[in-house]
Amino acid sequence: MVTLLSPIRLWAVVAKEFIQLRRDRLTFAMIIGIPLIQLALFGFAINSDPKELPMAVRSAESSAYTRSIIQAIVNTRYFNVTEITDSEQTANEILARGAAQFVINIPADFTRRLLRGERPSLLLEADATDPAATSNALAAIKQIPNTALAHDLNGPLASLQSNGAPFSIDIHRRYNPEGITQYNIVPGLMGVILTMTMIMMTSLAITREHERGTMENLLAMPVQPLEVMVGKITPYILIGYIQVLVILAAALWVFHVPMLGSALLLMLGVLLFILANLTVGITISSIARNQAQAMQMSFFFFMPSILLSGFMFPFRGMPQWAQIIGEALPLTHFLRFIRGLLLKGNEWTTAWEHLWPLLAFTAVMMAVGLRQYRRTLD
Repeated sequence: MVTLLSPIRLWAVVAKEFIQLRRDRLTFAMIIGIPLIQLALFGFAINSDPKELPMAVRSAESSAYTRSIIQAIVNTRYFNVTEITDSEQTANEILARGAAQFVINIPADFTRRLLRGERPSLLLEADATDPAATSNALAAIKQIPNTALAHDLNGPLASLQSNGAPFSIDIHRRYNPEGITQYNIVPGLMGVILTMTMIMMTSLAITREHERGTMENLLAMPVQPLEVMVGKITPYILIGYIQVLVILAAALWVFHVPMLGSALLLMLGVLLFILANLTVGITISSIARNQAQAMQMSFFFFMPSILLSGFMFPFRGMPQWAQIIGEALPLTHFLRFIRGLLLKGNEWTTAWEHLWPLLAFTAVMMAVGLRQYRRTLD
C-alpha cells in the first residue's frame, strides 16, 4: 500500500530543494541579500526629516546681532552654513546649482533699523523643488525671531522685544512656490521609468541569445565587440526617447509641470542617461547565464537607485556612506539635471555639473561590458 505522505520521500524532496538553492548562488544571494539591503537602507539610510541642510548667507553687513541670528538658525540643527557671499548673483547661482538648499539675505541697513525699533525683515530663499526636504526646516525657522536676540537686546534695548519679535523672516519658496508635490515626483518618474525599462530590456538582450541558441551565429559574425554592443543598444535609444516624449507630454499637459529650460539640452541629458542605463543592462546581460539571472541582477541595481537617488526620500537626509553610494548612481545626477532644467531653467553651464558624471559612468560601464563580452567570446 502506497502512503500519501512518506516522511522519507518528503525529506528527499526537501533536501533536493536545498541542494538546488545552494547551487543557484544568485537566488541564494537574493534570499539573504535583499532583506539585509532593505534593512540597512530603510533602517540607517532613509530619513524623512533631514537636518544640517546647506545654507548660504548673502550678507550686506555683519554685526553682533546678525551673527547671533545666524547662530540661532544653525542651532536649530536644520541648517548648516556652507557659503557666505555679498553677491546676489553668486547666491542665485548657488541655489540654481543645488549647492545650497537655502539662501538667507541680510540687508545693508538691518542693524540700524533693528535698533530703531522698525522690525526689519530677513529674506530666506528656499529651493522648493523638493518640498519634503525643506518643509521641516522652514517650520523650525519661524520661531527664530522670537528667541534669537533674547540675550542681545537687554538693558535699554529690552523694549525692542517687549511687544513681539524685533525682526521677521520672510520665506520665499523658489522654483516651486506652491510646494506642489507633482513638480518633484513627475520629473523624477522620468528617470525611474527609464532606469527600469532600459536596464531590463538590454539585460535580456545577450542572455536571450544564449537561451535561443543564436549566440553562435552572433559570435560567427565578422563584427567587433564594440560594434555588437552599439548595435544592440541603438534601438533602445529610440525607445527611450519615445518614453520620454510620452512622460514629458503628460508632465506638461496633465500635471502642468513647468518647462523652463532648453529642449535641446533636455534631449542631450536624456541621451546621456539612456546610454548610462543601457551600458548597465548590456553589462548585466554579458555576465548572466539566462534571463532569470539577468532579472535578478537588475533588481540589485534598481533598489539602491530608487532609494538612494533622492527620488523617494531627501538625499541630504541620508548618512554620508549612503550619499557616497548615491553619488555613484546615474539616477541621482539625472534627477538633479531634470528637476533643475524643468523647474529652475538651468542652462548649459549649470547643467554640465550634473551631466559629466553620467558621461563618466557610461565610459566605465562600457569598458566593463566590453571586457565581459570578450570573456563571453572566449
